[in-house]
Amino acid sequence: MTQDLSSSSRRVLIVEDEFMIALELEEVMAELGFDVADLAPSPHDAFVLAMAHQPDIVVMDVCLSGGREGIEAGRWLREVCHVPVVFVTGCNDNDTLDRINEQVPGAPVLPKPVHPPRLAEAVASLARAHA
Repeated sequence: MTQDLSSSSRRVLIVEDEFMIALELEEVMAELGFDVADLAPSPHDAFVLAMAHQPDIVVMDVCLSGGREGIEAGRWLREVCHVPVVFVTGCNDNDTLDRINEQVPGAPVLPKPVHPPRLAEAVASLARAHA
């Protein structure tokens, strides 16, 4: 599946286990012109929804279900579904950032709370990289 983040019909999968944050991310991505393919609260739900809806981009929380499961889920989604991933996290320690860079090199990492202009820039950088 080839990603075209600059086309008019773009779908995002948001993987976030905190419902209010997921809704905020959904609103920002809609403002950026994305249709929300779905919201997933867990890696398993993300895998199922990504295979069914083939999103153009994934916005992935790092800390899911009390652990750093979002990193491995992001790696799997990128490798298996060939979808670019933007990580959002409240865990900005060096170990977490190193794991992200090792497992999903080049993926943007944004601190929570996510500021819309920073998310827009991360999405634009992925669009440039996948053009």
